[in-house]
Amino acid sequence: MPLNSKKIRVLIADDSAFMRKVLSDILGADPALEVAATARNGREACDKARELKPDVLTLDVEMPVMDGLAALEEIMRVNPMPVVMLSALTQTGAQATMDALAKGAIDFISKPGGSISININDSAREIVSKVKMAARVNMKQIIPLAQTPSAPKIPAKAPVKASVTASAPPVKPAAGGEAGVARPGAGVRSKLPIVAIGTSTGGPKALNEMMRGLPGDLGAGVLIVQHMPAGFTKSLAQRLNSACLLTVKEAEDGEEVKRNCAYVAPGDYHLELKEVNRVPVVALSQKPPVNGHRPSVDVLMESVLPYQGRRVAVIMTGMGSDGAKGITELRKKGVVTIGESEETCVVYGMPKSAFQMGGIDYELPVGRIADAIARAVAKE
Repeated sequence: MPLNSKKIRVLIADDSAFMRKVLSDILGADPALEVAATARNGREACDKARELKPDVLTLDVEMPVMDGLAALEEIMRVNPMPVVMLSALTQTGAQATMDALAKGAIDFISKPGGSISININDSAREIVSKVKMAARVNMKQIIPLAQTPSAPKIPAKAPVKASVTASAPPVKPAAGGEAGVARPGAGVRSKLPIVAIGTSTGGPKALNEMMRGLPGDLGAGVLIVQHMPAGFTKSLAQRLNSACLLTVKEAEDGEEVKRNCAYVAPGDYHLELKEVNRVPVVALSQKPPVNGHRPSVDVLMESVLPYQGRRVAVIMTGMGSDGAKGITELRKKGVVTIGESEETCVVYGMPKSAFQMGGIDYELPVGRIADAIARAVAKE
């Protein structure tokens, strides 16, 4: 690190003295990080966050006086900053994790083995990486999301949205793309259209917003890879299912991909599209991680390459370059490809990498992606 580089100042909030010490040692050992202070409960975390203005806050969920979720709400309302949740509760209580992400947390890390465990040292690299990542996020996207109440759930018998119109709204075509015109995907029109979506940091909130815009009569099967460890993706799928008109579930190995249904890759499993007797099915595996991830967006995208039905590929907010190679290959095959634009990404990493590789037809803000997907699926 250059001599004049400013260290990332971190505030650690955890009710366990042991965990405060372990986290302080892990973060303090990295030359780019500095532990500004520690807090024993949510109330103290709010006060010290306001006083010290750290670059990043690591926040336990389950604490006395004020729990982590209540503290997160106050911090995002009064003194917004990047927050990484870290608690044993996030491992067994995935709902709390989804709540934290919805309230504005950037990411989360589960404490392996319980709230007081030396096994936390096994996660040292992940902790350091996610704290550094959090310090670089686009808080302009986090703040309005955190300060806006969650949209009401769609009633179970909500009417199907009207079909979208034919004209497409892309704003930034990549080289070789024609603004205003979505190129038809290759393949046999009679087969079920497939939409492949990849996302990472900031993804749960972005997916929620985007999928609320998809019509219930989309006419395609949707496959989703969200970088998330085992134990959390089922809760994510349930949250998305309650928020949109499509049926959303955690994917199961060997199940048929059905029209107007979305399938979320389970944590720690790659999700691939296969065909059995010309029927598209989900294939799950624990093959080695790709790009450091399992599930991997590239694995999903590359599995869609040989499929002969209409295909649409989407990459949204996230750190790194997972999915860039796969979506670029799909675009070469004539598949319509969409990337989330920098203006709405929490982290403009994955979409940027895909765009720079020439893999994106259209860059769109998150609020316009659903409409573009529906139009691409419906394109004759």
